[in-house]
Amino acid sequence: MTTVRSLPLAQVTDFDLRLLRLFRNVVESGGFSAAESVLGIGRSAISQQMADLEQRLGLRLCQRGRAGFALTEEGREVYQAALRLLGAVEGFRDEVNALHRQLRGELHIGLPDNLVTLPQMRVTHALARLKARGPDIHIHIRMIPPAEVEQGVLDGRLQVGVVPQAGALAGLDYQPLYAERSLLYCAAGHPLFALEDTAIDDALLERQEAIAPTFRLPPDVQPHYRALRCTASASDREGMAFLILTGCYIGYLPEHYARQWVEAGRLRALKPRERFHDLPLAVVTRKGRRPQLILDEFLAALAATGDTPT
Repeated sequence: MTTVRSLPLAQVTDFDLRLLRLFRNVVESGGFSAAESVLGIGRSAISQQMADLEQRLGLRLCQRGRAGFALTEEGREVYQAALRLLGAVEGFRDEVNALHRQLRGELHIGLPDNLVTLPQMRVTHALARLKARGPDIHIHIRMIPPAEVEQGVLDGRLQVGVVPQAGALAGLDYQPLYAERSLLYCAAGHPLFALEDTAIDDALLERQEAIAPTFRLPPDVQPHYRALRCTASASDREGMAFLILTGCYIGYLPEHYARQWVEAGRLRALKPRERFHDLPLAVVTRKGRRPQLILDEFLAALAATGDTPT
């Protein structure tokens, strides 16, 4: 006799879904005994769980006994409804998994100028890995001074950036990336360009007009600029290169960035064994941020480039 529920089913729980999957397997196996090997549980456990499902639904789903297994009319309808429900759940799972496999969205990253010539190329390698992981991702790079990178990450215009690590700002997380070596340069036409290093002493260097950056520097780098007579300034390394190439100033430039002009005979390093500094660069993100799939994938790709050959 069919049982009629006095109240409708209030909600479908995880427990109900497990019971419906068991019911589907029983129906498709043709009975309790045949379903034992499929489900990996005994007939009595199957019988108990079927009874639980019938009690949850308030319906008699099947006849079982000496005459064999057979679905009731309600059982056939519940079976069809279960197929639709479980198919929808499994389709949802597949679609979400597809989103993980094919990332979609945007990455906004802020970089200081002239990192692309670094031999490590960790940012480049990480962006390549991210693009391979999510072909539909739109990557937006802004080349701006370090202070603007930090502010952009703080106010949410940027998701991630790379800056010289001169000290942590409240609200930001910094992860070391690599160090960038800078040497002291002068250009063709400058009075020191043709001199041998042995003819250049500290007093002579300190009399030359020099350039200072306006972005923040770590405490151990600042003395290198205090030792010079800085009469000009620039917000980035390209601005410093412009001024050095006039032949009127000396100044520090990243070695990898200056190489093109050194090889062309337009720049030379002054006393490179003594006049150099290493500027640590760091990846910066907002502290306490919510998980962001694309950003997390980029940071994981960046971490994986630590051992990437250059």
